[in-house]
Amino acid sequence: MIAQTMFGLEELLADELQAIGAKDIEIRNRAVRFSGDEACLYRANLCLRTALRILVPIDSFRVGNEQDLYTGIKRMPWEDFLTPADTLAIGCALNSDRFNHSQFLALKAKDAIADRFRGRTGQRPSVDLDSPDLRIHLHVQGDQCTVSLDSSGSSLHKRGYRDSTNLAPINEVLAAGLVLLTKWDRKSNLVDPMCGSGTLLIEAAMIAGNIPAGAHRPEFGFERWRDHDKELWRAVREAAMAQVTDDRPLILGGELSPHVARKAGINIARTGLKDRIRIKNSPFQELEPPEGGGVLIMNPPYGERMDSEDINALYRSIGDTFKQKWGGWEAWVITSNREAAAHIHLTPKPRIKLYNGALECRFMRFELYSGSRRKGRTEP
Repeated sequence: MIAQTMFGLEELLADELQAIGAKDIEIRNRAVRFSGDEACLYRANLCLRTALRILVPIDSFRVGNEQDLYTGIKRMPWEDFLTPADTLAIGCALNSDRFNHSQFLALKAKDAIADRFRGRTGQRPSVDLDSPDLRIHLHVQGDQCTVSLDSSGSSLHKRGYRDSTNLAPINEVLAAGLVLLTKWDRKSNLVDPMCGSGTLLIEAAMIAGNIPAGAHRPEFGFERWRDHDKELWRAVREAAMAQVTDDRPLILGGELSPHVARKAGINIARTGLKDRIRIKNSPFQELEPPEGGGVLIMNPPYGERMDSEDINALYRSIGDTFKQKWGGWEAWVITSNREAAAHIHLTPKPRIKLYNGALECRFMRFELYSGSRRKGRTEP
C-alpha cells in the first residue's frame, strides 16, 4: 500500500504507520510505502493523522503513448472490482516527459474500462466524480504506469467535523502535522493565539485524547468495495475507539474576530470536544498566557492581502509580545513570508520546510526565555 502525505510530514507518517502495525515501511517523496493485511488498511484510513490517501496498487505496466495506456487498462479484470451498475472516478498523477495532460490520460483509462464492460456485457459503469463506488488512481512516472485503488474515497484531510471556515483555513493534515512536529507531550498547555476556525486546536485535542483522525468521517472509499468485510471493519473501529482517553490538557485558542471565533466554537461543538478546548475572543497581544508554560503554535497571516509595511508591523508585534508575555514557553510559527518573519527579531531553531497549499513555508521554533539568558542558562 501507499500512504500519500504532504511534503515534510513523511517521517511522522512512517512513525504513525509503525504504531498501527504496518510492515515493510519505506519513506518516499510525499508518500510512505508499506504492507499489511485488510485490518491494517482499515486502521490506516481511520487512524493516520498525517495521511491524505491510502492507495492499493493492483497493476503496473510500461506506457510509451496513449494507446499503450488504453491497452494496459483494458486488459485488467475490472469486473473483479466493478459491475456495470457501479460508478467510478479516475485521477492521474503525471511525472513524465512522454505525456502532457493528466486529465487526458484519465479520460483514456475511463474509455478503456467502459469498452471492456461494453464488449462483455453490453453495459458500462458511469462516471461520478463526487461520490463514486470506486476511485482509481493512475501514477505515470517516466514510462511506467501504476494503477491503484483509492481506499480512502475523499481525501483523508476531510475529517468530517469542519463545516464553518474562515478565509484561509489550514488543512487538517497539516494542522495535525504541526502539532506532532512540536513533540508536544500531550499533557502541558497548548495555545493557538490566532486560531481561526479552530482546526489546529481540534487536531491537538484529538491527539491528546487519542481520538482517531477519521472518527467523524461519514464514510471511507473501501466501504463500497465489493469485498468489503463489514465485521472486520466494525471490529477495527471499535478497537480504535476503545483507546480514546479522557486526558484533558489545557488547549486554548485566541481569535481577534468575534465572527470567526463563533465559527471555531461551532466546529469544536461538532467534534464533541467543547469541554476540552477553550476559545477567547482576544487579539494576540492581549491574550494572557496560562500558568505553567507550554507550547504555542501560530499560523499568522502571510501578507497576501496586506501591504509590506502592515505585515512587517504585525510580525514585529508578534516578536515583542513573545518577549514581553510568553517567557518560559516554546513558540512555533508557520509562515511563507520569510521577510516578514525576520521582523520577529528572534532566532528560530529549527526551521522546517513545509507547504501550506502551494505556498512554501517555514515552521520555526522559538525558545522563549524568562529574563536574560547567559551561558545557556535562564535567570528569573
